[in-house]
Amino acid sequence: MKPSAHDADSRRRSTLGDPVVLILSIGFIVAFLAFSFYDLNLVADTISQGFAWSALKFGTYFQFMMLVTFFIAIGIALSPAGKAKIGNLDAPELSTFKWISIILCTLLAGGGVFFAAGEPIYHFVVVPPAFDTDPGVPAAVPGALAQSFTHWGFVGWAILGSLTAIVLAHAHYVKGQPLQPRTLLYPVLGERLLRGPLGGLIDACCVIAVVAGTVGPVGFLATQVSFGLHDLFGLPNNFYTKLAVLVVLGVVYILSSVSGVQKGMQLLSRFNVILALIIGAVIFVFGPTLFLFNSYFAGMGTYLGDFFKMVTMTAETAPAEWMQWWIVFFYAWFIAFAPLMAIFVARISRGRTIREMILAVSVIAPIATTVWFTLLGGSGIFYQMTGAIDLSDALQAFQFDIATLTVAKALPGGTWMALAILLLTTIFVATTGDSMSYSIAMVGAGHDEPSRFLRAFWGVIMAIMAAVLLAMREGQIAALQQFIVITAVPVSLFLLPSLWNGPQAAFAMAREQGIID
Repeated sequence: MKPSAHDADSRRRSTLGDPVVLILSIGFIVAFLAFSFYDLNLVADTISQGFAWSALKFGTYFQFMMLVTFFIAIGIALSPAGKAKIGNLDAPELSTFKWISIILCTLLAGGGVFFAAGEPIYHFVVVPPAFDTDPGVPAAVPGALAQSFTHWGFVGWAILGSLTAIVLAHAHYVKGQPLQPRTLLYPVLGERLLRGPLGGLIDACCVIAVVAGTVGPVGFLATQVSFGLHDLFGLPNNFYTKLAVLVVLGVVYILSSVSGVQKGMQLLSRFNVILALIIGAVIFVFGPTLFLFNSYFAGMGTYLGDFFKMVTMTAETAPAEWMQWWIVFFYAWFIAFAPLMAIFVARISRGRTIREMILAVSVIAPIATTVWFTLLGGSGIFYQMTGAIDLSDALQAFQFDIATLTVAKALPGGTWMALAILLLTTIFVATTGDSMSYSIAMVGAGHDEPSRFLRAFWGVIMAIMAAVLLAMREGQIAALQQFIVITAVPVSLFLLPSLWNGPQAAFAMAREQGIID
């Protein structure tokens, strides 16, 4: 296919990217840091109020969008249109293992790093509203795992790389339109959107959302690794240790992003998946094997059996604060990431069928996530029940970074397992950093081969922002993560047309490829 004028124009300005996106995105970062310097508490309180309002007013809408997206995507995968191939390639660019590795590592960072160990234990000691079992007893185990699966399962993953990825793949690789979030609204707002400032505003909203969502894990990882090095080796747990961790992490994910999908990014992801498989096998074989096996099937059975009950729970049937900090927070996080994740998934899925892409993102990846949560979180529940550890107070204070290391040290291998999990979590965050640097660069450039300078630029910007916020106060990173719920409000409106444009694009691709009449 011959590139369109839009694509040619985007290639000419790819060094610095779209000026509107650049100015608005950097402007937000500078303003956030400046106001934080001026009054930390004011910024945190303002964001907290916006977070509560957004969660209350839009929480049910977020849940509806996630649920509908999943079922429409599965419908497309099962239809004849699912055979259509993405990106005008007859064969995939990446092997299946490399491809799924990148998907898993890119999207699992937040869950794999911070919540896989602690969240199931939290729901075990503080029973979710959907269940009426006593806390801390064996009967609470299936519900605790099922609640975690609800947050990190099918509907969460589906919003990230199914309908929106189909729309963007068809628009870019077939029609030659820019590989930017604004393209999602092209069927509604038309040609003027692609070149005008409104398109830049839409793209900037999505970039800001991803910056907020990525800087959080980057900053929290520095805190987690610093705490781990202090606990294991006695190194000082201070800002300078955290800064050193940030520098190493930044160098890794920037070099990975600059080297591209075919080199550093797939190599890093593949190594991480292999390491996760080794750690998982050690936990399963030498840990509480029978307990983990039984807990997974009981938890998955509860998740599937009470699927609609948990996914559609609202503030009318559960405490509003609980809804805000669990269901709505996680779903808003996924929604805010969705446009740029869809761009990235469309980029790495060239040569794959729509069916392969949907099943990989919406079924295979969620199942792998539930297994990982059971291995770490299920082991944590077992050790909590037997008294080997006690994380009740720490988790109720939302100290999830402590939970990961505590569970890791209780696992077979002790210190060695803790070191392996720290390495694993570091690479999980690095794979999110490299993919998001690449995706933001694609938004600025408008095509799937942004300049190396642009990829490195955004990687450096996110690392610097995390360092500055850590120097101020760790709470500012938490405030930035809350901000992602606010950004999810406009981003969710950008995703809405994909509910009907996704199927249209899929069937259009199938017709163009002669699969259906």
